[in-house]
Amino acid sequence: MKKLIQSLFYYFISAVGISLTIKANVGVSSFNSLNVSIANLSTLQIGTVTTLLNISFLIGCVLLDKERSFPKYLLMLLAVMSFGEAINLVYYHLFSQFTIDSYLLNLILFLLGVVIAGFGTGQVLRLSLLKFPIESFCQLLAEKTSHSFSTYRYSVDIVCVSLSLILSFAFSLPVVVREGTIISLFLLSGVINWSKELFTRKGLVEG
Repeated sequence: MKKLIQSLFYYFISAVGISLTIKANVGVSSFNSLNVSIANLSTLQIGTVTTLLNISFLIGCVLLDKERSFPKYLLMLLAVMSFGEAINLVYYHLFSQFTIDSYLLNLILFLLGVVIAGFGTGQVLRLSLLKFPIESFCQLLAEKTSHSFSTYRYSVDIVCVSLSLILSFAFSLPVVVREGTIISLFLLSGVINWSKELFTRKGLVEG
């Protein structure tokens, strides 16, 4: 139960970070670029779109996983639904009146968001109780084929960015694949790895 509460807490921390990167308006990460574009096109909120896309990957995991544990997937479903609602809460309510006109300050806000999101994600991965559907889906594909996890994970990023750009240009939507997308591509994974190792190095790994 302790790990579950901690995992959900760090899911929320990650959602706060993602909300900050969106609010900064200098571009978002690959996966979130598709979420934001779909939200801009529809009447759905960004967190709701994030939940729906995560659930689609979760369904893919259930179909691919021959040793599927339904309690585990129910927990993952709870986590991704909470994750999406947290994004909606933070972005549309807590930060709704928060605006910055300076490009430099927006860039700093984006970097802060990436660090917060990466820290939260790293802690979720360290606790190893709740996994992210995209990573789980790519791992299952890698185990069943000759291609590596990173190949599938980067493929997901490419598809998300491509679809986001197609939607943006086809429907005259704001382009969210920008400098922030490039920054997150290089920075986010490093922050996640740092976060995963942070407590391990201090001998604070949870039992």
